[in-house]
Amino acid sequence: MDHQLAASSRSPHEITIPYDALLIVSFGGPENREDVLPFLENVVRGRNVSRERMLEAAGHYYHFGGRSPINEQNRALLAAIESELAAKGPRLPVYWGNRNWHPFLAGTLRRMQADGVRRALALVTSAFGSYSGCRQYLDDIARAQAEAGASAIQIDKLRGFYNHPGFVQAVTSGAAAALAQIPSGRRSGAHLIFTAHSIPISMARTSPYVEQLEEACGFVADALHHQPWRLVYQSRSGAPGQPWLEPDIRDALRQLRKDSGPGDVVIVPIGFLSDHMEVLYDLDTEARAVASELGLNMVRAATAGTHPSFVAMIRELIEERINGGERRALGTRGPCVDECPQDCCPVPARPIAR
Repeated sequence: MDHQLAASSRSPHEITIPYDALLIVSFGGPENREDVLPFLENVVRGRNVSRERMLEAAGHYYHFGGRSPINEQNRALLAAIESELAAKGPRLPVYWGNRNWHPFLAGTLRRMQADGVRRALALVTSAFGSYSGCRQYLDDIARAQAEAGASAIQIDKLRGFYNHPGFVQAVTSGAAAALAQIPSGRRSGAHLIFTAHSIPISMARTSPYVEQLEEACGFVADALHHQPWRLVYQSRSGAPGQPWLEPDIRDALRQLRKDSGPGDVVIVPIGFLSDHMEVLYDLDTEARAVASELGLNMVRAATAGTHPSFVAMIRELIEERINGGERRALGTRGPCVDECPQDCCPVPARPIAR
């Protein structure tokens, strides 16, 4: 992980930059109780989701006063990226737009156009390839461009980074800190469980989601020198009759207690970039309640968030697109491509947002 970018003969501040800006594209979340239902109506629009199921999801937000932490975390990420680019270049303005709540992507694109932006790089807040984690964001950008009358702005998505050393190092750092909370005499016997958002099996079959997750989990476990480990899923939101990736984290905890008795478990939410609602509620609230009931000592690792290695990785991804520099990646699969093939992560028969 100490492998560095290829050296350039010019300072990054002196390079002729073919891009005008960086655009962060995220999911969005409500900021108060009045926002919750309108936000969820945006999320489920076009999906066969019952009012009862939507109100159940609303309860998760009301549990925290109606405020999702995701917007504040995106503001923190934006500030960290701005600081990184100001210190090390390239000097690009950073914008932020959401899929489902303010600041909406179309509004951000209108502001970019007014500011004279003509070509931007886009960072989507998802590390793993699937329809909802990759292609849907590309569709969102195209739709927002049409809505904003900003089709003249060329927007190129930064490549996937699930196997980039910077992302892996950030996740490893959070997992190591969580393991350190286990008494030293019990640490080697702690169960290491990685979690990611469940998706429909039909979507998983047409994307590299599971393979990328398993590979990234292996990188982190190897860096921790901690075996064995397992990957489980959380936050399922589909119809009961539709098969989704399993096991659910709560079922996995119950099986762990049945098989191994009481003990320590470290949960690493590798499939999420920040400690947003699906981490705070589904893990810190629901999964923790199950662990407590079972007599398991559960410690949850932090997500990548604004970890310096993760922020530096974002700058590195920008640099490689601007300068054609070294494209770092762990494992044998190599770095993700810059432009997804047309048949990559296709739209599912019934589009499902997350």
